[in-house]
Formats: sequence, structure tokens, C-alpha cells
Amino acid sequence: MTSQRRPPGSQASLREANRRRVVAAIKKQGSLTQVELAAVTGLSAASVSNIVKELTVGGVLRTAPSIRSGRRATLVSFARAVGLVAGVHVAPRHLRVVVADVNGTVLGENHMPLARDHRADNELDRASLLLADMLSNLESGFDELRGVGMAVSAPIDRAAARVAGRGILRGWTGVDIVEVMHRRLRQPIFLDNASNLATLAEARLGAGRGKQNVIFIDADEGIGAGLLLEGRLLRGHNGTAGELGHTVILEDGPLCRCGNRGCLEAIAGGPAILEELGDVGGITKVGDVVVRAMANDGECIRALARAGRHIGLAAGNLCNLFDPERIIVGGDLARAGELLLGPIRLAMENTVIVSGDGVPDVVQGQLGIGAAARGAAVLAIDETNVRQSVL
Repeated sequence: MTSQRRPPGSQASLREANRRRVVAAIKKQGSLTQVELAAVTGLSAASVSNIVKELTVGGVLRTAPSIRSGRRATLVSFARAVGLVAGVHVAPRHLRVVVADVNGTVLGENHMPLARDHRADNELDRASLLLADMLSNLESGFDELRGVGMAVSAPIDRAAARVAGRGILRGWTGVDIVEVMHRRLRQPIFLDNASNLATLAEARLGAGRGKQNVIFIDADEGIGAGLLLEGRLLRGHNGTAGELGHTVILEDGPLCRCGNRGCLEAIAGGPAILEELGDVGGITKVGDVVVRAMANDGECIRALARAGRHIGLAAGNLCNLFDPERIIVGGDLARAGELLLGPIRLAMENTVIVSGDGVPDVVQGQLGIGAAARGAAVLAIDETNVRQSVL
């Protein structure tokens, strides 16, 4: 059955747009009164009231009586299934937390920058405080959490619940992440590598939907990969499969943070690009390179193209090993779009042994830099559902 697209400017399309504005406001700011919703969205009080009634009947929103400034008010929030889950992503330079209901609807999302050499105890404290604040905005607490997924941008030994790679996230070496986080939250904690969980999110919610064999390449400060084969994540014997950034592609090349030389990450990762650009004014982080390249800065465009060619060669080798149907590129560098994807695609096509329709397509991730946190929430949902089915 084909859906009929409503013409722009029609009453139906206007109502849909207004509903999206109301939902987006609650997703961004948590529970709001109808008066506050009208102020945030710019809609009339009558329009907000009608939309809230409609979405409440549809099970999207719920209302509750409240008091604001001494006066009675109607507080509006997301209707949710019993229980919540959270997804936490710890990357080299940022922390991101999402809260979702058990159906996977994201109810809140927040993030903060991190120092380059941050430590596990400090950042797990930050994550706990950030999560507590987000739950408070949803008029909830830790007791309503059914599980918390943790995505860490480093090789993970899931059995030991520790960072596995030497020299990677140095402030996290030897820390039992699950145990430490469980002591703070007193709820089940589920841990995995960030690239794996970004792959899971894109497969369920984004650019990998409907595909059974997908490789996700996380191009950011570091370079990682997630491997979805026959619909299942490949984690390997030690749980460290997919460390694409630490495959050696240039013998005796630059020193990598893992201790080896010539790794892909040391040549095409964020810090390597910044070092290559050197004294180009005003560039201090990976996001700056992307912004300048998209503004037609020649040096930044060429730096992304060189990184893309190296990533494409490595991706081609992965294609020859695993024969995926799609390559999804995410992470901060992927925001450059075709400035990065084009060189990746060209280098990969020159490397793979298949031709024509057999070459996997290369696409940009749909979930952006929040993919790993979304995947961590999906992991928490999956794991809690498995526990319930066992019980």
C-alpha cells in the first residue's frame, strides 16, 4: 500500500508539523506545562491543548496535575512503558547520555566535553550525576531504571568488564567499569565497545535497517569498526573484534597510542589530521576540520581526502574478508559527507575483489555522533528482555 504525501501547506501537514514541534520540545526539555509548551513552540494555547489531547489519546504523551507559581497547571510528559533504560557513551573527548523507555523511544539526551586524558572515576561520577538530573527532569529516578548500557570508545574485554587495549583511554586501565558503575546506580550495567553499539543502533534504527551484513566505520578521534554478520554482532574470542584503527597499514609509520607503528588511526584518525594541518589558524579539534572543509577550505578538504583514502583501503580489505552489503560511516568526521565518503568509496572500489553490483554501497550514518549512546540504550533493552524471558 503506497502512502500519499500531503501537499506542503495543507492543514494536515501543518498539524503534523505542530505535533512534531510539541514532541521535540518535550524531548529536549523534559516535562513541561501546557503554558510552557506554548511559549517554547510559539503555538497558541488552544493549539497546544488540542495537540496534547490528541497525543495523549494516542499513547504518546501523558498529563498530570501540577502547581507552578502557586497556580494549578497541567504537566505534559512522554507516556512510557513501565521502566526506563539509559545509554552512556564515553569517548576520548566527550560524554553522552540518553534516556529511553523500554520501547526505545528516546525521552532525553545530553552531553558534555571531556578532557583528553580523563579518568574513569571522574567520568563515571559525571555520567551518574548527568543521568540523575535527566531522570529528575522526567520526574523519575534510578529506581525506575531497568538497565544501563555503557559504550566505551576502546577495545573492551566484556568478560572482565575492562578496557582491553594498552595505551587506549589510559585513565581507564584496570577499572572494572560494570562494578564501579553498578555501585553508583544500583542497577544492571551492560558494557560494550562504542563501535559495536553504534553498529547496533544503525542496524536497528538508522542506515542499516533491513541489512544483515553491515560494517560500521566510526571515524572520529580514533577509528573503530563494528561488524554485523548474518544479523549478529561479531565480537571475537576476546571481545575486541573490529579494531580497524589498530590494523597496521604502513610499516614503521607514525607511533600509535596503542604502542604499535603505522596503524590506520595514527595516519587517518582525528589527531593525525590535526597534526598534518599543523598551523592552519583556528583549528583545534576534529569538528573544526569538518566545518572548514565544508566551507571550502582547500587544506582541510585535502586532509579529509587523504584520510578517506586510507580508510577506504582498510575498508576494502574488510570487504574482502567479510563480504558486507553496506558500509556505514559515522563519527565526527562523517559529518563532512561526500568530502570523506567519496575518497573512501573510490579507494575501497579499487581494493575489493568483487565488481559491479557486488561492491557494497558506502553511506553516511543516520544517527550522527549520538549513535553509540543510542546503541547502548538498545543493548540495555535487549539484555533486560533476555533476563525477563529467562525468569
